[in-house]
Amino acid sequence: MLAGDLYLAGDPVLEQERRRAALLTKEYNDSSPDEAAKRLRILHELLGAFGEASEIRPPFYCDYGYQTHVGSGTFANFGLVALDVATITIGDDVQIGPYVQLLTATHPLEPEPRRTKWESAEPIAIADNVWLGGGAIVCPGVSIGQNTVVGAGAVVTRDLPGGVVAAGVPAHVIREL
Repeated sequence: MLAGDLYLAGDPVLEQERRRAALLTKEYNDSSPDEAAKRLRILHELLGAFGEASEIRPPFYCDYGYQTHVGSGTFANFGLVALDVATITIGDDVQIGPYVQLLTATHPLEPEPRRTKWESAEPIAIADNVWLGGGAIVCPGVSIGQNTVVGAGAVVTRDLPGGVVAAGVPAHVIREL
């Protein structure tokens, strides 16, 4: 799974790890805004790393949690989906709009392996000071460079360099910053 090799999602160990993440995200999503210490404790338990002065507004959804690493000063608005079958690395001071999806999971193109439930995944890397507009989707294997802005609703299917504005489906650079 971590090496990008095919795996079966129904593996009992993976099911147990997803269950752990589901229970923690439910506890997080059900928490009160007045329970800041509880929310922070849950995120530190759930995620691989969660930087100082960062915030993720519930609801938040992930597959495993421990595969997601969030830097310092990062803000994620409502509805972040982090399908962290592979590693998701989010840098410092990243701004994530509502209902953004970070999707590392992928599936074989050939019908038979897909039918027998084989999957794979590719990591996502988001550098420091990136802004992902609301509803943006970042696909498996994508890296987004420092200081880049991704427009609302964009679908990022390939790497983006640093210091640009990208938008569209698929996302493409529309100007340099």
